[in-house]
Amino acid sequence: MAEIRTFVCGHPVAHSRSPLIHGHWLKELGIDGSYERIDIAPADIRAFIAGLPGSGFAGGNVTIPHKEAAFETVSHRDGEAEAIGAVNTLWIENGKVCGGNTDAIGFAANLDDRAPGWRGRDRALVLGAGGAARAVVHAILSAGYARVDITNRTPARALELADLFGDRVRGHGNDAIDALLPAADLVVNTTSLGMDGDSSLPADVAALPDHALVTDIVYVPLETPFLRAASARGLKTVDGLGMLLHQAAPGFERWFGTRPAVTQQLRDLVIADLEAH
Repeated sequence: MAEIRTFVCGHPVAHSRSPLIHGHWLKELGIDGSYERIDIAPADIRAFIAGLPGSGFAGGNVTIPHKEAAFETVSHRDGEAEAIGAVNTLWIENGKVCGGNTDAIGFAANLDDRAPGWRGRDRALVLGAGGAARAVVHAILSAGYARVDITNRTPARALELADLFGDRVRGHGNDAIDALLPAADLVVNTTSLGMDGDSSLPADVAALPDHALVTDIVYVPLETPFLRAASARGLKTVDGLGMLLHQAAPGFERWFGTRPAVTQQLRDLVIADLEAH
């Protein structure tokens, strides 16, 4: 059987850890396959996706800034992609390019793994209203939360995102954060605060209840200042690396026919790579 070829495309894409993750699984499972990085400028992404059926690729991943363009270009979208409004996984079916989104699945699987019992609580607070926040809100609602509050520096963006999900979701400006913290069972930071040496905190963890779970979708650094502050207060925290690892598994299964395991060995491999860079 011929080698199964897959890819990740983005702009830039040199920093992507996806080849490391998929390469580890291909080796571990003894599959004749490849997974490569392809840098594609925004002007070229639609033509690239449209040309996939004759390209020799079985499919691939789509990362920033192409997820919305991929959503608009594919012939068929799965329910997750429809709910999130973006596509991060491509595959070919009956000669047509199909698109899915595994970000919400990855977010939820990370919490299932690192903080069992997180599902079915009452209130969640999502900090930030960018593209990643939409996947996070979808995952939280699917996990049975009664209410999700979204805060954003630009209140209109939070309100716009809340409107997509209906009555259980409400949007606010950042001035509402302090009032929302005492009732939050789960807090998710989807903003870039705390990334790469930025020491600012998106919220004051002192106001959270003792049972609150705090997670960050950022994984560089692995322990963000926000997670460090929450941990120092004795709160349960979950870093963002598991979301990256778990979101990769459904695509791998779709292309290569086997569901790979997210193991401590894989986690350690990616952490070593992050530390080396």
